[in-house]
Amino acid sequence: MKATILFLFAILLTLVSAAQTKLNAISSTVKNDKNEVVQGATVRLLAIKDSTLLSSVATDNSGKYHFININNGTYLITIKALGLKMYYSVPIQLDGKNNDIELPAAVLKSDQKNNLAEVVIQSKRLPLVQMETDKTVVNVDAMISSTTSNTLEVLGKTPGVTVGANGEIGLNGRQGVLVLIDGRSTYMSGQDLAAYLKSIPGSQLDKIELIDNPTAKYDAAGNGVINIRLKKNRIGGFTGSVSTGYTQGKYGKTYNSLSLNYNYKKINIFGNFGYTYEKDYTDDNFNRHFYIADGRLTSTVKLLNNQQNVNKGVNTNLGMDYAATAHTTYGFQLNLNKSHNTSNLNYNSSNYSDQLDSVGNGSILAKNNRTNFGTNINMVHKFGDSGKELSADLNYLDYTTSNQQSLQNFIFQQDGSMINNNDFFYSLPTSIHIYTLKADYVHPLKNKAKLEAGFKSSWVNNDNVSDYYKVSGNDQTIDNSQSNHFKYTENINAAYVNTQKNWQHFGIQLGLRAENTVSYGQQLGNEAVEGTSFRKDYTKLFPAAILSYKLDTVGKNTFSIALTRRINRPNYQYLNDFIVFHDRYSYTSGNSLLLPQYQYRYELKYQYKQLLRMGLSYNRFSNIILQTTRVVNDVFITQPQNIANGHMLILNTGISLSPAKWWSFNTDVRLSQIGLKGYVYGTTLTAETYIARVELLNQFSFGHGWSAELGGYYASKDMNSQAFTSGMYRVNGGIQKKVLKNMGSIRIAADDIFHSWVYRNNSIDLPQADYAQISKSDTQRLGIAFSYRFGKDTFSRKSKHQNNAADEEKGRL
Repeated sequence: MKATILFLFAILLTLVSAAQTKLNAISSTVKNDKNEVVQGATVRLLAIKDSTLLSSVATDNSGKYHFININNGTYLITIKALGLKMYYSVPIQLDGKNNDIELPAAVLKSDQKNNLAEVVIQSKRLPLVQMETDKTVVNVDAMISSTTSNTLEVLGKTPGVTVGANGEIGLNGRQGVLVLIDGRSTYMSGQDLAAYLKSIPGSQLDKIELIDNPTAKYDAAGNGVINIRLKKNRIGGFTGSVSTGYTQGKYGKTYNSLSLNYNYKKINIFGNFGYTYEKDYTDDNFNRHFYIADGRLTSTVKLLNNQQNVNKGVNTNLGMDYAATAHTTYGFQLNLNKSHNTSNLNYNSSNYSDQLDSVGNGSILAKNNRTNFGTNINMVHKFGDSGKELSADLNYLDYTTSNQQSLQNFIFQQDGSMINNNDFFYSLPTSIHIYTLKADYVHPLKNKAKLEAGFKSSWVNNDNVSDYYKVSGNDQTIDNSQSNHFKYTENINAAYVNTQKNWQHFGIQLGLRAENTVSYGQQLGNEAVEGTSFRKDYTKLFPAAILSYKLDTVGKNTFSIALTRRINRPNYQYLNDFIVFHDRYSYTSGNSLLLPQYQYRYELKYQYKQLLRMGLSYNRFSNIILQTTRVVNDVFITQPQNIANGHMLILNTGISLSPAKWWSFNTDVRLSQIGLKGYVYGTTLTAETYIARVELLNQFSFGHGWSAELGGYYASKDMNSQAFTSGMYRVNGGIQKKVLKNMGSIRIAADDIFHSWVYRNNSIDLPQADYAQISKSDTQRLGIAFSYRFGKDTFSRKSKHQNNAADEEKGRL
């Protein structure tokens, strides 16, 4: 590790010293034939000898563009803008005598043959998947079913992304990814994150960015990054879109959204508004066996859980960008997400030894009100035309949850006489306050190189109350022995440096991030429970290196090698020791002794144009955090533990083809070999398995505004901590018709057509017990949606600010 760090710093110092030599720069202004500046025009710099594209930029709100760090030579500039004819410059000779060249304004003439209406009608549908150098971009609107789905369901249909039964999100075979929305983390994970994403209609989404190997600029947390981008048109004038969708399974769901954008001169205002209503069910069937030490069966418990959920969610996102000068832009965003969830769980149990001993039933009625509020202030400043850039972010987030659960439990003998009954009530309010501050600086170097550096600080205050009341008639009496008050604070300070350099065929990117974490957890205790506390303080380094090689100058064939180190800190709730009742035979608890999980990732990638992508990665994990189960009498108690070290060998292959003008398809195949080795409650856990994932989406265009899609997903046997999940598959389809001069669309979508997406789990390495589980939910659905775009697109405007400081802490609520 020390040798790696010294090597990285040596490279950085070499490149910094090279920055003293200044290369050529070209700048100018783009106008139309009415002498008005043209914003968002695409300006390309080409080598005149072979027309190789060297760089591409967009004009700013003043119609200006600039290229920097250009070698001596002869070049050509082309300019393209909506509704205007293509512009070609005369050859531009750079000899180093005049480093900064200011060209006369380029005047683009009107192109009546390519007016806006005609462009809209004849525009080609965006491809589902676009491969870029550092990420894969998924265009959500290319999914017909996106308008009849929530965001979590859209993620489940995204190539390379998996969503587990409890909302766990994975990327290309790896769990524990960092989920961002518009570059900002949700600061949630597991079921909390799933509930939040369910409250955002899929019609609000623009793109999903998948980043396998994040650079040092990103937080070190997570085994990858998924960045969900909401719709923000940032185009001239007043524009917007509206969408409404309804889908029916056993129960109904509805998704509605409105997106608005107003851009005038220096001001851009945008907003997204969404409302969701969902009702669904989950049926869990457990068969549990208990043994004595010599392996003889002592008892069997059969447990059937039937749960119904009703969720109402509202999501509002407002923002404004203000271009104070040609080089400085200020931004402000505000997000409010509210949801109300009602869950009704009914369970029935049968307990056998040689024969039926007892039966039981019970219910849990839970009401959860969640309010998430977040605000962001950001700034971007460019230092003239030098290419230097400084950006800064300030975030505040406030999450408040009011959770109440009423529980009843009854046990009866075989003859029907009652043995025992419990009636109790949980009050589980939670409040979390998060503050983050971040700044990034970009400094160009000679010969297509640049240096980036920055810092980030975050502060988290988490207050979690668990009050347990015994209920007798209308009386409630608090039971302090079952109650708990947990407080947790955390401060993470990080700094990074990142540099990259590109040659004609080679490219290199090296980065190093340092993060110091100081946390303090306190169980306050009461008259029946002794208070406890813990404190953790550690500093870790996270290197990232990517080496790429192009077989040709235009980048048709590209190889890359990447090395990254990542961390997964325990979720905030995982650190809370107290036990929570789920049903008579199932409890959960946290673990304040949890340590962070670490990962080294080595990956070799190959890409051919936009047609083929392949990746072979080896991932080595230490201190793996897994949900473990121990058996106390006939109760399963689930608790997170650092139980093992492990590895994953993953081969990913993606193909995007168009066999005909009317037919295109995307397929992703992932083959994995996974191994775990560790100890669970004194028992050795040694597990290994091979996993296959196959995703396929066919898209058809029939002309006259008609299009359709048909896809499927297959998941082979999988391993999840102390259980194996059997293979399963699902098939989805949809059809779309463009209406209202292509500004509107009607979509019909079918999900899990054969209702084959059913989880079948079987335990491994449970001390003196085993179980089998079948879990089925409301996944077979048929939906219809209508969407409409309105307003006039007058010119494009590039977003000047994409990411901000709220990155990793949200991912651990």
